[in-house]
Amino acid sequence: MADKAKKLNTEAYKGVRDFFPKDMSVEKSIFGIWRNVAEKYGYEEYGASVLEPAELYRAKSGEEIVNEQTYTFTDRGDREVTLRPEMTPTVARMVAARKRELVFPLRWYSIPNLFRYEQPQRGRVREHWQLNVDIFGINSINAEIEVINIAYDIMRSYGLKNTDFEIRVNSRRLMNYIIGEFFGTDEVSIKKITKLIDKKDKMQPELFSIAVRDVFFSARDTIKNPMGGSSSEAPSPDAATDGLLTLLNSGNFAEFASRLPQTVDEHVGLKEVREVIAGLENLGITNVRFDQTLMRGFDYYTGIVFEVFDLNPANRRAVFGGGRYDDLLALFGNEKVSGVGFGAGDVTARDIMETYGRLPVCAAPAEIAICIVGEQNIPYAMDVAQELREKGTRVMVDFSGKKLGDQISNADKRGVAKVICIGDEEVKTGKLIIKDLQSGNEMEMAADKLPGTVDESR
Repeated sequence: MADKAKKLNTEAYKGVRDFFPKDMSVEKSIFGIWRNVAEKYGYEEYGASVLEPAELYRAKSGEEIVNEQTYTFTDRGDREVTLRPEMTPTVARMVAARKRELVFPLRWYSIPNLFRYEQPQRGRVREHWQLNVDIFGINSINAEIEVINIAYDIMRSYGLKNTDFEIRVNSRRLMNYIIGEFFGTDEVSIKKITKLIDKKDKMQPELFSIAVRDVFFSARDTIKNPMGGSSSEAPSPDAATDGLLTLLNSGNFAEFASRLPQTVDEHVGLKEVREVIAGLENLGITNVRFDQTLMRGFDYYTGIVFEVFDLNPANRRAVFGGGRYDDLLALFGNEKVSGVGFGAGDVTARDIMETYGRLPVCAAPAEIAICIVGEQNIPYAMDVAQELREKGTRVMVDFSGKKLGDQISNADKRGVAKVICIGDEEVKTGKLIIKDLQSGNEMEMAADKLPGTVDESR
């Protein structure tokens, strides 16, 4: 006797989610917040395929992203293809493709589905939806201020107060300059140190110190005396490490700036940080602070970078992240076009709203449920339902044939506010009773006088 066929597993693939109706209701609410805020600033929605050539990410997202975190495969045409892990390279490709036709500045947003092969944990899965907000063609710091303002407004729309979160700001331009100019490391070493700084908060202090020293030691023939020291002093990996740690451990922006050589004070990166913080404070956004350890992992950032950080102990983590990327379009053979943008994931959005007790209540599937007594009355009930729908009311019809009490109970369990029960008498007289399931109030009216909206029956 042949073995029974093996039953398929009902669980979703590891790291991805099923969205049952209640989950989808929350998801739609999050998307609604994103769309509402972005469009208040004049941003237009766009979209693109989830498939991209793997070379797009290998060129600019960083080797770590491509080699360790992507779903990359070879298709039947022997092309290397990646399920997109982020949206910025895609939008840059799209802008580059139509650059001569587009009217700048561009204000675009999207809510794409993204994939990363990561270890699933709280706030991090292998597939998620993400809001991407980008502005192209603005070279001034006003672009950063506007984009960060949008992120701030979204956090407030989640229901958070200023004291619940903070906006952390740094400049990749400034940090690359400091590391390269005053420590004298080569470009490869600068990238290594940048990625180490990006992971600093996740490493033990002694391990971070050792890792930085190893980078400086490997580049010992090129490093300078830390922070512009006397040329008679011998270059030392240990001295370079100590100098960098002193900067990274500064308590605030003033302390950080005071430890820099006077020549750095004129650097554009330092000025940009000051201008962004001042510009946001001018808008009443005072929960902003400088964070010299904030680097953002992607290689394409060229200027200001920022993150929005939830301060609640139950969810202490970055929930938004972005910055300026002025060189990305050049990858496609185009002249440079300045860009500033950020991403915000749906998983962290839900975590935030749950942490602060702000998860939206699941919307009822309909405003009115029509319960039917007798199969012969179904056509009439369907006519009534259709008339209500044409007037803008969401209506569900119970064809189950269950007892009337069970039909009303099922409507109540689904959160439907009102019911209309239709039997032989209602069909004969054309008079219907709309019952409010919460208050118990009833209103009788002729079938041809049904309300345009459910609220009109109150």
